[in-house]
Amino acid sequence: MAAAKTFRDLRVWQEAYRLSIAIYEVSKQFPKDEIYGLTSQLRRASVSVCSNIAEGFM
Repeated sequence: MAAAKTFRDLRVWQEAYRLSIAIYEVSKQFPKDEIYGLTSQLRRASVSVCSNIAEGFM
């Protein structure tokens, strides 16, 4: 197995990215009164996972 050249090559980042996309899709169906509550928190958390993996790779 070759070494990862960028964080995008990491399987863990790829899975976190897929999870983030899935959370965005599912949260579109949440009630509109949750847009600044649960929806926002879930979306920010999922993006944070991807960002932290990328930052740790550097």
